[in-house]
Amino acid sequence: MELIFASNNRHKLEEISKIIGDSYSILNLKQANCEGEIPETGETLAENALQKAHWVYDRTGKNCFADDTGLEIDALNGAPGVYTARFAGEDCTPEDNIQKTLRLLQGVTNRRACFKTVIACILDGKEYLFEGEVEGEIATEKLGVCGFGYDPIFVPKGYKESFAQMPLDLKNSMSHRGRATAKFVEFLHGLQ
Repeated sequence: MELIFASNNRHKLEEISKIIGDSYSILNLKQANCEGEIPETGETLAENALQKAHWVYDRTGKNCFADDTGLEIDALNGAPGVYTARFAGEDCTPEDNIQKTLRLLQGVTNRRACFKTVIACILDGKEYLFEGEVEGEIATEKLGVCGFGYDPIFVPKGYKESFAQMPLDLKNSMSHRGRATAKFVEFLHGLQ
């Protein structure tokens, strides 16, 4: 089965493809000749994921899926949440987001956080949602160089290493995206 992933993010595509395996052909937006700016105006992760999936489905008529991820930090009253990717501003970089987070948490002892991912899939016009989350805390400094986004400052519960210090297989086994994708894959296998 061929599925279009509503993203051109190389890191996300690599993570998800590794979890899904060879049973499915995953195309990114560029490979599917689907161009343009995907809207993200929802107030929840599920709304954003569905909005992105519908954007692709409406343009291609093909089975597709999209994800949206949010980092919820207790000391910031759940922020950045749905604004995780643009926490430091519209045209910010992942490094800008990390630095803003570290700055806001400077001197804060409660560093508990939760990463959440929602995958929205549209198969033959029907919507499906899959959620995954992982609890942890925000480190006081960047740890590691692998991964992407907030990986260098997110330490999952029960570990001393950040996601950026872990091998991809270990990260995928426990991450928010890994858990949501595992549910998605289980659903896909049930269709065969």
